[in-house]
Amino acid sequence: MLTTKNHHPWFAVQTRSRHEHVVAAQLQGKGYEPFLPLCKSRRRWSDRVKEIELPLFPGYLFCRFDASNRLPILIIPGVVQIVGVGKKPVAIDEKEISGIQTVVQSGLPRQAWSFEQIGQRARVEYGPLSGLEGTLVNVKGRHRLILSITLLQRSVAVEIDESWVSPIFPGVHLNPVPESIPCSASEH
Repeated sequence: MLTTKNHHPWFAVQTRSRHEHVVAAQLQGKGYEPFLPLCKSRRRWSDRVKEIELPLFPGYLFCRFDASNRLPILIIPGVVQIVGVGKKPVAIDEKEISGIQTVVQSGLPRQAWSFEQIGQRARVEYGPLSGLEGTLVNVKGRHRLILSITLLQRSVAVEIDESWVSPIFPGVHLNPVPESIPCSASEH
């Protein structure tokens, strides 16, 4: 966990229902670095259909800050709590936040997903998500990479091309194949 003056860990901030945007704006205004991942959703009204952006993790956003100085965050209207164990905030794994940020920046279709702990682990080798690792699932012939925020027990799914990924086999270390295999004397 990095805790230099300019680089604090990420924490999950729980907000009142539908207050994520307001809290993010307040945090930004106070000089913090909030991260509110969004996804597009089509909503139907009686006279029209509109595409709106909704939080990927309703009721939560993420923010970098010094956990020993959390009072300025807790007093922001709409903040319920900082997620942790008891009254002690627990930092979110930097790789989990980085993965969600990469998905959001990629512009690929994404959606909230149930927390996945089973499935084929995979690494993205190509495309805008190159380098990410997650769980690969196939739903109705379409492949999705599932990335999770373990502390919140929530996930996000992003639609990807199957050719972009390669499976990860835990505990298996493949030996590199030599570029050329010498012929034995008996083959001549």
